Amino acid sequence: MDPVDQSASSRWGLPVFPSAHLDGTAIGLRRQGGLGLMALMRSESLKFLETLLNTPSPSGYETRGQRVWLDYVAQFADETFSDAYGNAVAVLNKGGKPRLMLAGHADEIAMTVNYIDSDGFIFVRQVGGVDPAIIKAQRVTIHTRNGPVKGVVGNVPPHLLKLEKERKLPEMHDLFIDIGVSSRKEAQKLVAIGDPVTLNAQFERLRNDLAIARAFDNRIGTFAVAEALRLLAKSRAKLRAEVCAVSNILEEVGLFGARQIAYSLKPDAALIVDVTHATDYPTVNKTMHGDVKVGRGPTLTRGGPNHPVLVERLVQVAKKHDIPLQFEAISNTSGTDTDAIFWTRGGIPSALISLPNRYMHSPVELVSLKDLDYIPQLMAAFALSLKADEQFKVKI
Repeated sequence: MDPVDQSASSRWGLPVFPSAHLDGTAIGLRRQGGLGLMALMRSESLKFLETLLNTPSPSGYETRGQRVWLDYVAQFADETFSDAYGNAVAVLNKGGKPRLMLAGHADEIAMTVNYIDSDGFIFVRQVGGVDPAIIKAQRVTIHTRNGPVKGVVGNVPPHLLKLEKERKLPEMHDLFIDIGVSSRKEAQKLVAIGDPVTLNAQFERLRNDLAIARAFDNRIGTFAVAEALRLLAKSRAKLRAEVCAVSNILEEVGLFGARQIAYSLKPDAALIVDVTHATDYPTVNKTMHGDVKVGRGPTLTRGGPNHPVLVERLVQVAKKHDIPLQFEAISNTSGTDTDAIFWTRGGIPSALISLPNRYMHSPVELVSLKDLDYIPQLMAAFALSLKADEQFKVKI
């Protein structure tokens, strides 16, 4: 069953932007993985990642991105479906035990139209953790019922600010979008209060295995769980667990989608994929934020909602399959869907796998595609390590 409504996404005008340049070849990471598969991102997988990243999916309006995801995973799954709010699921080895949930969130931070002044300038509210300081002078798209509307975020040039004694950082209510009209009436013919707004920043390869994009947070998560399902489909005869790959919604505004779908699926264990802060660039305090480097592999997090037995199994699986790991510590919550999933129902054993990301919540998020490629390998190897009916429980 798949009730995702393509016509709904069309009404909201969430376009797939034209692809950034790709040479059609796979990334040259020719290392033999522990699954007997080359650690090589296929050109088809890279194209899928690019399409996911370039498809706007603001929180609450994820439908178009979910369609891209479901169309891709359907070829590897026994069944796919989505729920009332648009959480999307792909199931492999249905009926197997235990039930393992692999989850990443589909939504991205954005803005929403809040007010239109008499001259047709549009003021916005933030959707998720938007930094107003980096939004000024950006090109944007307003996604309306009648299709996309282009605009720019206005910026007063420094020449006109010289008389100000102290230049302050902008707040969200200071930002305004210029769509090239001259009145409120003209603007209202094009946009409406509540229309979502995203930045026009697309996927690009930077150098070697490094890439930049607007929404690695967290399209890399939905990509990784889909790729894990692809790897597992090739080893289906060895798989004992039922695997539910999930692309969930509304993480950036409250972890809501993960809570919804975890309650519905009632998994025996969950692996959650998200980005984490890389700290390997100037001005970041490692004594406060830890030492996490781009290009040194994904991270596992110890503490908080991360189930210690699950984390230790992941460590052992990574060692067996020669997958490099980094580690992070938390004292309370992770700020990811792990926090919502682990306390759903009676407590679902959960663990967070993270991709180091420089410049998070910006239009130039930077990650290593090599690091990313390790994550589905780790999840697939973990799933294949599960014994029939295996459960995770802290021994007392």
